[in-house]
Amino acid sequence: MNAQPYLSRADKRTLGLSSLGGALEFYDFVIYVFYAKLISELFFPSTLSPFWAMLNTYGIFAAGYFFRPLGGVVMAHFGDLIGRKRLFSLSILLMALPTLMIGIMPTFESIGYAAPLLLLLMRVIQGIAIGGEIPAAWTFVSEHVPERRIGIANGLLTAGLSLGILLGALMSLFISLQFTEAEIKDWAWRVPFILGGIFGFVALYLRSYLKETPVFKAMQAKKELAKELPVKQVLLSHKTAVGIGMLFTWFLTGCVVVLILAMPNLLVASFGFERADAFKMQSAAILMQMLGCIIAGVLADRFGAGKVILLGSIFVAAMAGIFYHSLGHVEASTVFMLYMLLGLSSGTVGMVSYSMVKMFPAQIRFSGISFSYNLAYAIAGGITLPLVQWLSLYSNIGALYYIWTVCLVTLFTALLYRSKFEKTA
Repeated sequence: MNAQPYLSRADKRTLGLSSLGGALEFYDFVIYVFYAKLISELFFPSTLSPFWAMLNTYGIFAAGYFFRPLGGVVMAHFGDLIGRKRLFSLSILLMALPTLMIGIMPTFESIGYAAPLLLLLMRVIQGIAIGGEIPAAWTFVSEHVPERRIGIANGLLTAGLSLGILLGALMSLFISLQFTEAEIKDWAWRVPFILGGIFGFVALYLRSYLKETPVFKAMQAKKELAKELPVKQVLLSHKTAVGIGMLFTWFLTGCVVVLILAMPNLLVASFGFERADAFKMQSAAILMQMLGCIIAGVLADRFGAGKVILLGSIFVAAMAGIFYHSLGHVEASTVFMLYMLLGLSSGTVGMVSYSMVKMFPAQIRFSGISFSYNLAYAIAGGITLPLVQWLSLYSNIGALYYIWTVCLVTLFTALLYRSKFEKTA
């Protein structure tokens, strides 16, 4: 491992190229959800009720998440045995190709029921790819940078995920402003997907210049690579690390899905905000979350991820309480400022990857991170929005109670993490 305390030019290049895949994932996430209604009309028969068409569209979207754990385990297995770089390139190829294909594939009108089946296949391939992409990036970067800079590296990398959300939202807004409804339905909806696919192929080319991690090359030279199935070793010997990693991932999912992605709908539907204003607030919160990820990384390098996540969970809970209770009671400008602070606090999630890098030994690190993250994301991603929706039946700010629960669990998990994996004075 490089002993120098700062990020070199090569480290920064590695960091930048590694963040592209995660950004593409969240970009694709946003544009698919944004055009979900249009996709439901184009890829299913007109005789199908709008409700069932939308349900099928979201079901196809969710299918990608169900395949994440499988993709994560399989790709991580080979990543621990044959190298991080090869799987890192494969994962972005399997993300870029389906995104491009969704943009150019025929609709139901042209090929009938083959259209939704092809759409489902594309989402499954994306799910498999995504399962390997983000854990690969976390592992790859953490094994390249100096030990004392793993925190800031992971903070910057996670900030890249938030950037993907912002780019997806901006692209969707641009299309809606530049084209008429008829043009969008006819062909313009395809543009964001095509551009996303092209972006992915450019990223694939650029990643060819990356080098295998020093950690993996050292293990390869010393013949210290995992002798058994890596995921088997993870489950047999690292159950505590898996449990902690899954609970931290739940925190990450809650902060991203509830506090960022779902917020505009709440502001518009329940509190009468204009959609344009809600989008501006969301964009500002995303930028603040990116800043929060970087700050959390700097602090983690100095004080440890455990302390940062512990205090961060309290910060998120406090800001969420203030923000949600302000809705409908204070001026819009005040809500805007409070939402920015909430976005900043949610940057704590940037240290979830740092904690997992520290918990798993190098031989099975890729598999350990991938299994914990993808299994938890599949579960949490599936239950978060339905639970929040159910809570909203009882209160407009029902989401707050979900966030408070997640933060409380995270606080105790951070205490356990510190006692098990960090030397505390």
